[in-house]
Amino acid sequence: MNEPVLVVKDLKTYFDIAEGTVKAVNGVSFVLHKNEALGVVGETGSGKSVTMKSIMGMIKKPGYIVDGSQILFNTNEFSHDGSMEQVNLAKLSQKAFTRIRGKHIGMVFQDPMASLNPMYTVADQMIETIVYHQDVTPEEARKIAIELLKKVGLPNPEQRIDDYPFQFSGGQRQRIIIAIGLSCNPEVLVADEPTTALDVTIQAQILELMKDLQKEYQTGMIYITHDLSVVAEIADKVMVMYGGNQMELADVNTIFDRPMHPYTHALLSCIPRHDAKNEELNPIPGQPPIMLNPPALCPFLPRCPRATERCKKEWPELTEIEENHFIRCFNPVITKKTEDDK
Repeated sequence: MNEPVLVVKDLKTYFDIAEGTVKAVNGVSFVLHKNEALGVVGETGSGKSVTMKSIMGMIKKPGYIVDGSQILFNTNEFSHDGSMEQVNLAKLSQKAFTRIRGKHIGMVFQDPMASLNPMYTVADQMIETIVYHQDVTPEEARKIAIELLKKVGLPNPEQRIDDYPFQFSGGQRQRIIIAIGLSCNPEVLVADEPTTALDVTIQAQILELMKDLQKEYQTGMIYITHDLSVVAEIADKVMVMYGGNQMELADVNTIFDRPMHPYTHALLSCIPRHDAKNEELNPIPGQPPIMLNPPALCPFLPRCPRATERCKKEWPELTEIEENHFIRCFNPVITKKTEDDK
């Protein structure tokens, strides 16, 4: 496969509050390649969005990225001769990160109205972004913006670019946000549940649009969601998170056909599947963990049907159980197909 555009190693992001330390992200590692889509799934509070905000340099006090965390990104933004060098984004200052965010790593947020300033036209906001990161005039930036709006399927972009955000529908606003995210042709695009607030028909259109644009721009994409059906539609590989921890990582077919972590297995048992018509849906008993000063044990332990005495004493490391299939578990679910493959 091609060279990775982003390598995350043992990422930990904590928040120090009066009651103690919230370990929102507690050891996440993955590699993202060019023209590859990584789906990040898990329950609310699992650490998905904090992981991506860490990558985007958007963690603010009392939050911080723990020393030793690595977010390695190849860029020529800081070299004197224009050559590519590997930069650990976890160590960049907020000022330095403004040269990366938007230009090299774009983001599509869940709520477009929270991302678009209601006081300025779409033209104002798109042109500002393009001029800030590219060596072009405002007139040239306007032409680029109109072409992008055409690509995302906004009708009459030459006229509508001068409208305000409130004059667009929810689906149209999300298309505008996607256009802004791609405006500088970033190497990585982070999409944080961008279709959650849309109806099913518009959601399908936005997903198809994002897939097409990702292939056209050869962008590495990270797609955050709690909807496994969306993951099946858009991702090449999937990372499952729970309680701030990375529980499983594999290609999308492996995750759906033979999940090994008990949590992944439980998640898939909660959703209806067209290839398993007679199976009952099984909700996961118990409640998600509280991440305030958590014990150094598997966060899924209280809800896990496969827990043993060892699980109550030791913390499982993230292990490559088979090629490109990583899990954090002492007692993985081994299916018949997996045994045959061995």
